[in-house]
Amino acid sequence: MFLCKLGLLTLFPLDMNATTTSRRRFLVQSAAALGFPTIIPATAIGRGGRPAPSERITVGIIGWGTIASDWTPSFLNNKKCQVIAVADPMKASAHYGYRAERMGGREVGKDFINKHYSEFKPAPVKACTAYADFREMFEKEDLNAIEICTPDHWHAYMAILAARKGIHIYGQKPLSLNIGDGRRMVEEINKAGVTWQTGSQQRSDLKFRMACEFVRNGRIGKVKRVRVGLPGGHTNWNGQADQVKAAPVPADFDYEMWLGPAAQMDYRPAILPLNWRHNYNFSGGMVTDFGAHHIDIAQWAMDHESTGPVEISNIKGTMPGKDELYNTATAFHFETTFADGTSYVIADTTEKLMPEVNVGITDPSKEDHTGIFFEGENGKWIWVNRGKLEASDPAIFREKIKPEEINLYVSKDHTDNFLDCVYSGKPPIAPVETAHRTISISHIGNIGLRLGRTKLKWDPVAEQFADDADANGLLKREWRKPWVL
Repeated sequence: MFLCKLGLLTLFPLDMNATTTSRRRFLVQSAAALGFPTIIPATAIGRGGRPAPSERITVGIIGWGTIASDWTPSFLNNKKCQVIAVADPMKASAHYGYRAERMGGREVGKDFINKHYSEFKPAPVKACTAYADFREMFEKEDLNAIEICTPDHWHAYMAILAARKGIHIYGQKPLSLNIGDGRRMVEEINKAGVTWQTGSQQRSDLKFRMACEFVRNGRIGKVKRVRVGLPGGHTNWNGQADQVKAAPVPADFDYEMWLGPAAQMDYRPAILPLNWRHNYNFSGGMVTDFGAHHIDIAQWAMDHESTGPVEISNIKGTMPGKDELYNTATAFHFETTFADGTSYVIADTTEKLMPEVNVGITDPSKEDHTGIFFEGENGKWIWVNRGKLEASDPAIFREKIKPEEINLYVSKDHTDNFLDCVYSGKPPIAPVETAHRTISISHIGNIGLRLGRTKLKWDPVAEQFADDADANGLLKREWRKPWVL
């Protein structure tokens, strides 16, 4: 019996001999049948060990919903690894309603993964096992790596436990629920020596890297200001936003496990799935959701990846009432100043941050104020967003980056980069410290919004606010007992 309801870390002893033996036999046979590199179980090389390039990396997925179904195919289609397990406290759910075909839950994930591998000829034995509790998956499976696809409140706990077991981690963004969790993740992952890749996939996109390289190499002169446009508002992802009252927990859903280290809250359909994004118990709204992507690119371009701002000012926004279920900012604006004098303006897209790139647009509905806008000297600028890269003068892009100039880390495939670094032990393109510095800016902004501050002084070395006990009190949260590490 596994103590998933009680949330205890201690397991009753498990007899894994038969399971482990059959899985090892399957892994070797499947690899040979498919012409893939041989799979050596993690227990054979030691948890946290580096498999040889001739050995396939075994992967487990934690959480099966929108992000898992979007990004797990990048593991399934890579011959360097094999997905052998999935864990989710929900057996199956149809309420991922912003896409009609979207389903979630461990059985859905298992079937998705098994179907993928069944299409290979000759077809291998079923590859994937489903678990209601990720800790049981850790104990029973020979895992080299995991992909964390859960709500934000789980990221730190799962990452720390995996790191202590020597399991390499691909963690979807945002890195953490708060700054305290993020710093602890950095320390534990570095101590364990495992590979961490953040799901900041824009770093593996050519247009974003080009924008950062042109900015770093002075093609628009000294950058005066960086404007970061993020989506705002609250989105009804699951179509159940009106169901805010406490309700019976659905059958085949371990809500206690889903809640985990977050503060106690009655089950409400309006929260699950995905609408949790708009409740501070589980996430930080769009400030952290998309801030994890676009602020990351600003940090990369400005060489701020290992530091943070010294001040945040002009903080303003629209905050729901404290009793509202969706209590994250719907509109927001804040500005960060760094020690080098650079300023970021971070705001939702109701604020027209990027008028230069919308010159000549007559239909306001087609204006695009998302992305990252770098303001240089003499009217020069560069703007980048997904699938878009523009400049004040196209000639800016004609002069290629020379070998003797600053050439940024090249990754053409985010998942493949992670797997390569699991083999080599080299840093991936989105390491944990970088992700922590990025999401710290979002967390600082949210703290200012929640407290109604207009200005805050920040020490990026000590990671503390100056002379503001209330703000410092929001830097971390206690995990709900009995969830402790």
